Amino acid sequence: MVHLILQAVSITQIFDPTVFLRQVGSFALIVVAVMVLIETGLLFPFLPGDSLVFAAALLAPVLGAPLWVVIVVVALAAILGGHIGYAIGSKLGPRLFKPGARVFKPKYHEQSVAFVAKYGVGAIVLARFVPIVRTFAAPVVGMSSMPLRKFALWNAIGAVAWSLVLCFAGFWLGKIPLVAHNVEIFAVIIVVVSVLPVVIGALVRRSREKRASANNSAGIQPARES
Repeated sequence: MVHLILQAVSITQIFDPTVFLRQVGSFALIVVAVMVLIETGLLFPFLPGDSLVFAAALLAPVLGAPLWVVIVVVALAAILGGHIGYAIGSKLGPRLFKPGARVFKPKYHEQSVAFVAKYGVGAIVLARFVPIVRTFAAPVVGMSSMPLRKFALWNAIGAVAWSLVLCFAGFWLGKIPLVAHNVEIFAVIIVVVSVLPVVIGALVRRSREKRASANNSAGIQPARES
């Protein structure tokens, strides 16, 4: 099956979700589930999970799958991916994130740690909606002292919420002709909106680092809190 799918599509088509899903045809839901699992469980953050799920819900009637089936499949794949990520984090820990690594970059680990520290257990839910952080949040939590039972509850809540939001958005917005005829454009918008918080956070951190470096060069000590 995998061989047939690879023959039917090219890598570039993965990022054109409607073309990609139409090409794989009856295997569409399986492919979406595998993509979600890889993105959330196998530490590969460069897949268009949001836009694929959105497009799968939009094309549900064409693909011959009821919306509830799409929701369940996506949610189960996301839940399983989260548990795999947690297990990887608890077993391998910080050894994954080494300087110079192409995928497991230390900055991804730092971003996820900061995200989890800021939002607590809510980070497990919120991380689902933030690319890159979504991929590394579960391993980071696995490195922490959070019990598996507690993680499992919030991981399921986050996966179901993510699946419901994207699937209902894709299904209902797909009834609007402007959206239905320009799915590729709206898929790009979804990706941009999803990535925007990460980009803004990176720019803010870079700005702070530059100011701190400039202050250190000028011999200015940061103000101490009383």
